[in-house]
Amino acid sequence: MGKKKTVMVGEKAEEKKTSKSVPVNEVVEASVEKKDSEAKRQPKKRGSKYSDMRGKIDRVKFYSLDEAVKLAQETSYSKFDGSVELHMVVKRDKLSVTTKLPFSTGKSKKIEVASETTIKKLQSGKVDFDVLLAKAEMMPKLVPFAKILGPKGMMPNPKNGTLIKSEDDAKKFSADSVTIKTEKSQPVVHVVIGKVSQKTDEVVKNAEAVFSVIGPKQVTKASLSASMGPGVKVKVD
Repeated sequence: MGKKKTVMVGEKAEEKKTSKSVPVNEVVEASVEKKDSEAKRQPKKRGSKYSDMRGKIDRVKFYSLDEAVKLAQETSYSKFDGSVELHMVVKRDKLSVTTKLPFSTGKSKKIEVASETTIKKLQSGKVDFDVLLAKAEMMPKLVPFAKILGPKGMMPNPKNGTLIKSEDDAKKFSADSVTIKTEKSQPVVHVVIGKVSQKTDEVVKNAEAVFSVIGPKQVTKASLSASMGPGVKVKVD
């Protein structure tokens, strides 16, 4: 007769438990992956107002700048006076340029001249201004806050005219200057170039100023839209 293998009851129970049990973290991860997969398959739902306005735009056509601005203004469906936004894909990474637009974008900006009060606000993490001007003697005190001001394009520097010599320079500074920067993760630029209620030719000239400072050959794709409105493809020459 053959030899019999003796198996302890405790060993058998442990073997059974090991073969069928699944770690809780694996169950959670599988559940999350399933939900993410299902979410990706579901098309994004749009409201009737958006759909109505989207129907006025040819999805495959690339419009001239004049036509695109006019369409972006006409297809805005917000109850408030929305902004007209220019979106671009560019060839250059880490693009950062500043230019003065020929016309106001309709967005008021709060300008502050750096002082001891500004330093105290920054120390508490408060940033309640859109543009920061500073004299050379204040720059060493602003350096510790470069991580706060830099990403917002607020660190004073001579390139964008925010490093001033006197109070008179502060009075002459134009708030219509805009800093155009690509996003950190990709070469994409978003710039407000006017208001829906603004004259079309003024918004067009603001857009032309942005294209000019970036360089038309650096732009691979461009589109326009209102704050609440569908995108309009722009012909890039």
